[in-house]
Amino acid sequence: MSNDVLVFVEQQDGQIKKASFEALAAGRETAGNLSGAVSAAIVGAGIRNLATQAAQHGATKVFVAESDVLAAHSGDGCARAIAACAEQSGAGTVLFAHTAMGKDLAPRVAQLLDGACTTDATQLSVVDGVLQASKPVFAGKAIKQLRPNAAHYCVTLRPNAFAASEAPAAGEVVNVAAPDGDLLAIVKEISAASVNHVPLQEASVVVSAGRGLKGPEHWTLLEQLVEAFGPGVAAMGASRAVVDAGWRPHSEQVGQTGKVVAPMLYIAVGISGAIQHLAGMVTSKFIVAINKDPQAPIFKVANYGIVGDAFEVLPALTEAIRTTRQ
Repeated sequence: MSNDVLVFVEQQDGQIKKASFEALAAGRETAGNLSGAVSAAIVGAGIRNLATQAAQHGATKVFVAESDVLAAHSGDGCARAIAACAEQSGAGTVLFAHTAMGKDLAPRVAQLLDGACTTDATQLSVVDGVLQASKPVFAGKAIKQLRPNAAHYCVTLRPNAFAASEAPAAGEVVNVAAPDGDLLAIVKEISAASVNHVPLQEASVVVSAGRGLKGPEHWTLLEQLVEAFGPGVAAMGASRAVVDAGWRPHSEQVGQTGKVVAPMLYIAVGISGAIQHLAGMVTSKFIVAINKDPQAPIFKVANYGIVGDAFEVLPALTEAIRTTRQ
C-alpha cells in the first residue's frame, strides 16, 4: 500500500467546502506520519481555479478532472474521475469529508479501486506503519479502530473533528481525463433551504431543542439565536421526541437515529439528555445545556450549564451574541 494520500476536495458553485479544508489538513498530517505526500483531487466544470486554494492548504499536486460532463453532480461519473485521480497519483489512501457527497462517493471509489472503506472517522493515526481510522460506535460508548486489508483505503472524515490549517505547497496541476461513456445518473436540481443555510453536520454551531420548548410555535426563539451567529455559522437541530411529535422535520434530528454532529459549540435547549440523543452530539467541542431541571442528564456531559427557563434564557443569550458580533 502506497504511503501517499489523496484528498477529494468537494466544491459547490465554485466554493470549496470547509470540511474539505479540514480533510486536507488531516491528509497532510497523515501523509507526514507515513513519510508520503498529500495531493488533492478536484472534479467538476470550471473548477481549475480552485487548485490554488488546495495548494494553499498543503496539496503538493492537484489532480483536476474538468469537463462539462461533470458540471452536474453524478455519483458514478465523479467516482470514476476520483478513482482515475487516485490511480494517476499512486495514492494508497483517499480521504473524503463525511458529507452527503462524501458518503455517496467513498464506497463507490473503494469499489472501483478494489479497496477498503471506513466512514465517519474522527481520528487518523499510524500504527506500525499502517494507517488506522477510529470512529465511535455503540452510541459513543466505544471507539472502533480499523485498518485496511487492501491496497487502497477510502475514509470519510467527520466534519469539525479535524482542524483546518494552511500550509502552502507547490500545488502542481495535473490534468486527468474525464470519464467517457454515458453516466448512469446525474443531479438535475438542488433546492437549498435558504441562501444562508448551512448543513447541520457541517455547522460550527448547532442549536437544538426538545420538548422543553412546549410547542412548534416557539421555534422562532431558536431561529433568532441561529441568525444571531451570522450567515453560514449555525444550524438548528432537534431531539427525537420533537421530530416524532411532528414539530420539526427528520432532517434536523440529532441522535442515534438521526444525524451525528461534532460542532465547535452545541447548545441543547430543553433536552433532557437521553442516551440516543447524546450519541449524536457527545463529540462536540463545547456543550452548553439550558434546562430548568438541575438533575437533567444533559448536564453530565455539558461543559457549561444554565439552570433556568428557556423562554427567559434564549432571548437574553440571543441579544448577548448580537451585541458581541457588532
